[in-house]
Amino acid sequence: MNRVVVVGAGPAGLAAASAAAELGVEVVLVDAGAKLGGQYFRQDALARGDRFALPLAVEHVANASVWAVEPVEGGHRVHVRIGEADDPSRTGRVLETRALVLATGAYDRAVPFPGWDLPGVFTAGAAQAMAKGQGVAVGDRVLVAGTGPFLLPVAVALAAAGARVVEVAEANAPVAGWLSRPRGAAAGTRRFPELARYAGMLARHRVPYRTRTAVVAAHGSDSVAAATVARLAKDWTPVPGSERRVEVDAVAVGFGFTPQLELAVAARCRIEGGFVAVDATQGTSVPGVFAAGELTGIGGAELAASEGAVAGAAAAKRLGAVVEPPLGAMARVRSGRRFAAALAAAYPVRPGWTGWVRDDTVVCRCEEVPLGRLLEAVDERDLWGVRPLKLASGAGLGMCQGRVCGANVAELVGLDDGVFARRRIAAPLRLGELAGAASTAEEAGGSPASRADQSFGQDLG
Repeated sequence: MNRVVVVGAGPAGLAAASAAAELGVEVVLVDAGAKLGGQYFRQDALARGDRFALPLAVEHVANASVWAVEPVEGGHRVHVRIGEADDPSRTGRVLETRALVLATGAYDRAVPFPGWDLPGVFTAGAAQAMAKGQGVAVGDRVLVAGTGPFLLPVAVALAAAGARVVEVAEANAPVAGWLSRPRGAAAGTRRFPELARYAGMLARHRVPYRTRTAVVAAHGSDSVAAATVARLAKDWTPVPGSERRVEVDAVAVGFGFTPQLELAVAARCRIEGGFVAVDATQGTSVPGVFAAGELTGIGGAELAASEGAVAGAAAAKRLGAVVEPPLGAMARVRSGRRFAAALAAAYPVRPGWTGWVRDDTVVCRCEEVPLGRLLEAVDERDLWGVRPLKLASGAGLGMCQGRVCGANVAELVGLDDGVFARRRIAAPLRLGELAGAASTAEEAGGSPASRADQSFGQDLG
């Protein structure tokens, strides 16, 4: 129990592990990736061959999925499976801790539109990972669309990989959003030269950047052959008569990021506005559980690393380390959060996107659930929660367990943010692994499997 357990090895997790270890505390850093760095750093590391140095007191557990977090007396028990997900010989491990740092990050959000399930439609993050990590463009003629400053480096990476980026379609008019939060914009002035550099690179590649514009449909039989782009009103309703058809063989879409909340929800941390609520020390509503990075708000790698440093120091202090308040990191967190608030104001996902979707548009790709079936299930059965919604419509029952479709489905049917993250088993698990884990947990004093059965209705209702 006298160790800090950090879940996630991106900017926040690396900073948390390093901060705690430098204060003389034993640290176990668990990450799903084979290498350190998370999604943000990993792509550059693949391209340059970089390695991240950690203090000797940090044990790095790679290729590891945390599938459950359960409370025990004085702390938490973290259940881990180590090895590739499709490897039947992967092993299990149970970690007990009085100081748990969650830095699980976020994943790309894509909103559905007719044809988004065609081969050739990628998330912006996947397109960038292929371009920067392997030097492979997802297509010869690529349209980059969605909202957020992340679209710029994606387009630049694709152009550098040899693609012809036909345009960047930004659904918002971000200047107005930035002007509405001048203090937040000022807090991010150090990032503006980077954005200007990306804009200059797009100009050199003659890539048009169009605001209040979105892909509202993709066309093709076996794969994408074209896309329909439309001008948008402020609420993202397409402007009648503004549609135009663009010949492409790939579309990269990104509408911001969705925090990976499963473990935070399992630990019963309070969620506010779709993110984990934290105090000045990155402490959650649950004693001994800290959160850092995109779990607490989308603000970029610098903010995530600063939050991680604060969380790591606070976790070490909980275990008895003598800690001077990390005033510098805490000041950077305050400034970073002002910038994050301005970022959210400049690049919101507006409700008009629901008008792009037709009854036959797939909204859950794993289970191929069209919008019509989803709405029919809601209307006919008067569904009141996510569990009956899943069972009646099939949405969210596939391999991703709602990670891709959850936010969109919730918005389409009027459920709260984060409801699809309420699952006791946070990562795919074989029944044999679950049985073995239950036996191990019973020997240690409890069974997460039995507790999951007992509280399933309460958590998912």
